[in-house]
Amino acid sequence: MDTEHTERAGQFVQSRSRTANERLHALVPGGAHTYAKGDDQYPENLAPVISRGHGAHVWDVDGNRYIEYGSGLRSVSLGHAHPRVLEAVRRELDRGSNFVRPSIVEVEAAERFLATVPTAEMVKFAKNGSDATTAAVRLARAATGRPRVAICADHPFFSVDDWFIGTTPMSAGIPAATTELTVAFPYGDLAATQQLLTRYQDEIACLILEPASHTEPPPGYLEGLRELADRHGCVLIFDEMITGFRWSEAGAQGLYDVAPDLSTFGKALGNGFAVSALAGRRELMERGGLRHSGDRVFLLSTTHGAETHSLAAAMAVQTTYVEEGITARLHALGERLAAGVREAAAGMGVGDHVVVRGRASNLVFATLDENRQPSQEYRTLFLRQLLAGGVLAPSFVVSSALCDADIDRTVDVVAQACAVYRKALEAADPTPWLAGRPVKPVFRRLV
Repeated sequence: MDTEHTERAGQFVQSRSRTANERLHALVPGGAHTYAKGDDQYPENLAPVISRGHGAHVWDVDGNRYIEYGSGLRSVSLGHAHPRVLEAVRRELDRGSNFVRPSIVEVEAAERFLATVPTAEMVKFAKNGSDATTAAVRLARAATGRPRVAICADHPFFSVDDWFIGTTPMSAGIPAATTELTVAFPYGDLAATQQLLTRYQDEIACLILEPASHTEPPPGYLEGLRELADRHGCVLIFDEMITGFRWSEAGAQGLYDVAPDLSTFGKALGNGFAVSALAGRRELMERGGLRHSGDRVFLLSTTHGAETHSLAAAMAVQTTYVEEGITARLHALGERLAAGVREAAAGMGVGDHVVVRGRASNLVFATLDENRQPSQEYRTLFLRQLLAGGVLAPSFVVSSALCDADIDRTVDVVAQACAVYRKALEAADPTPWLAGRPVKPVFRRLV
């Protein structure tokens, strides 16, 4: 191992984080409450356990400070402890958080949401994205009387529930009969989707997809899906957990001017507070209500779905986005970061191996080996160097709390990481720089 790497990796200590990780594994399956936060996603013995966060920075239990990206799995888009959000939450805390009847805050939150996302006519709040997407699927099945769900095969996650998890390598415990009811279509390919709908004529209840992800939708694609759904009598569902607010205040549906039948929001909606939303056309949504004459649909019914301080946080987030132009700021920060990382990688001769992708407000990076193939080993090397430089970045997804100095510091650390990356490429072997096992994909069959 080269001296530079050893010195940089030794600049900070994580002994308390290591102890805390052991305590977590002894008490919590997987050592985290979200698989994407597991220590298997980080280099061995370099998985910080967080003590606190403020703005775009977090501190681990050893006192190390990091510039943070992908905050809260993309949920904390305004930065930690945002004053406007905290002020709204504090106003509600002393007034009680949950009652035997709806709070007036539920009315205000619904009005605020529907004013922000005008393509929807009704909304129902919950606590997590999986509940919202599963409710959308259930509603589509009830409305169409059809059993099958068509998911976009190119999008990594929709729900923790059986209809989706059964399609992943972590399908243990899910009956095959359930999994067989979920089929897949490729993103951007209308002809293939048409073929799927024809193959399962009158069987597919819905098409569910992220309207955009690491690539922009091809011209006419979303409009084409809208037409296909109408022609085949199925429900079009946009999963806007990520695109909601980061693409525009009204989500990707607002940006691209294509209205789905149903859509789901979460993550950025609460800036870290637990709140999600199912929204859509009144005709469909009302099937989960009391003002119709058909069979009742058990849409969403959660004890904590209307917790007042989380709804207050959501309203404050939406107001902040609109009044302060947060989406535009996220794009500007992302563009600055992407340009800097690309320049740093190219300057170190690894521009074809450390690759930044995605919309500026939702950047990810790919780590490619000497054959330009995705590599968990090179990702481990890269993450290790970033952490040693004080950058916590499972992605390069920005928050609006970042400043130019944070971006410049990140680019400097990336440049240093790319210098080590180049040495590994020249050796055609990153192993000496890993200091342990490589990071692992979340969805895998065996531990």
